[in-house]
Amino acid sequence: MITLPPARPARPARPARPYATAGLEAAAAAGAQLALLGALWAGAGLGATAWAAGALHALALGAILAGAARRAGRATLGPADRVTLARAVLAGGVTALVVDALLASGPAAGPGPELLTAIAAAALLLDGVDGKVARRTGTVSRFGARFDMEVDAFLILVLSVHVAASAGLWVLAIGAMRYAFVAASWALPWLRAGLPPRAARKVVAALQGVLLVAAGTLPPAGAALTAAAALALLAWSFGRDVAWLRRNAGRDAAGTGAAAG
Repeated sequence: MITLPPARPARPARPARPYATAGLEAAAAAGAQLALLGALWAGAGLGATAWAAGALHALALGAILAGAARRAGRATLGPADRVTLARAVLAGGVTALVVDALLASGPAAGPGPELLTAIAAAALLLDGVDGKVARRTGTVSRFGARFDMEVDAFLILVLSVHVAASAGLWVLAIGAMRYAFVAASWALPWLRAGLPPRAARKVVAALQGVLLVAAGTLPPAGAALTAAAALALLAWSFGRDVAWLRRNAGRDAAGTGAAAG
């Protein structure tokens, strides 16, 4: 009787690398960013320095998003996150066009001021889409909310640089305000407490982009007046939130995070 050797146990399947899908999506977004820059170079004469600025944005976006997904334990991006990712790609295009306009000595002298306005407006319109998608698909998350907030903050910063070229450097305070708040929270922990949800805060945040895009199409006097209105609204919103956090320091707030503004 011939005895067959025992069957070799099957080797367990190697587990899929976590976060690989999210990393691939981030890499795909970086590729889309480079494709957009290529289109702007061919269609609007985007300069080499501006192209490099956009490419740097693409690389940073891919690396930061992949790292954030890994820290948050996200194996893949949700449908709303992909909408936000598309907005981030558009923000990279705006960044490249703003750099080109600055190098051309003024926001109206760049190769595509109308194109800049159109891309920025598209990014702002999509800002109202990702939240709705998250709620309808049941994929609301802290990761998605933070991702959305960071894209908003960066786009507003870039637009404030664009408007500051004609209205004055003081406009940079609009884009810098949230980052100053975050920096202050490192020294003042009570600024990191949660904030109660407020519709006015969302309205003011949405208006910043709208008013800055509008200011970028106006002559210097009109741009300054529009930017001043945006700054006044933002200062009021931040001031109210900071005052609330100071009064309630040490208490648990019914909010989602220290996202003032």
